[in-house]
Amino acid sequence: MELAKPRIDIGLATNDLPPMLALWQGEVGVPLDHVLPIRRGQDQHRHDVLGSVLKINHHEAPLPANPPSGYLELLIARPGVAAPTAMADPEGNRVTLVPPGFEGIGQIAVRIGVRDLEAHRRFYAEALGLPEERPGVFRAGESLILLEADANAPSDAQMQGPGWRYITFQVFKVDTEHSRVLAAGGREALAPVTLGTTARISMVRDPDGNWIELSQRASITGSLDA
Repeated sequence: MELAKPRIDIGLATNDLPPMLALWQGEVGVPLDHVLPIRRGQDQHRHDVLGSVLKINHHEAPLPANPPSGYLELLIARPGVAAPTAMADPEGNRVTLVPPGFEGIGQIAVRIGVRDLEAHRRFYAEALGLPEERPGVFRAGESLILLEADANAPSDAQMQGPGWRYITFQVFKVDTEHSRVLAAGGREALAPVTLGTTARISMVRDPDGNWIELSQRASITGSLDA
């Protein structure tokens, strides 16, 4: 995968915005960049996390009570932190501040619980084309993906529901990368579609059904051409 931005983004969903913003902007200390209206009843509060985007999607309508996805935790490298400091937001989404360099993390990492570690290693290496730094640890530019075996991981993770729901890779050509993922055995969740003049996106799913967004954002690539 050819990344247009050397970092991954991560998105969560909530119905109760104020306490979420208080924790993330206050205790965790990630600044709000801007609010992006997605559709009627849904706004995305985009926060800068060392160049990655934490996307807090606020839904007015009640979210379905689907089980959590396999996305377990966001880890953020923070100068001045002497040891890993674990926290959780009001809805239980886990975040840990770590000293820069902890487990190789210099920016952010996303920890993912998976039912079949070897199947996910093949997916990230072959379908997404990311380099594996050590068994189960994949690099996406400055960011890391940390895979761990988890017998409680979902078998069919859903996009809709509270909590961590998806990660995003910014790429130069969504159609090209989407086709490569499918050709390598990835599952399609959303065929490439253009969102006005902002972005061209698609969605694929990993072996446990976790959703992954591929995004060709005009502000990064300069073009939305397929």
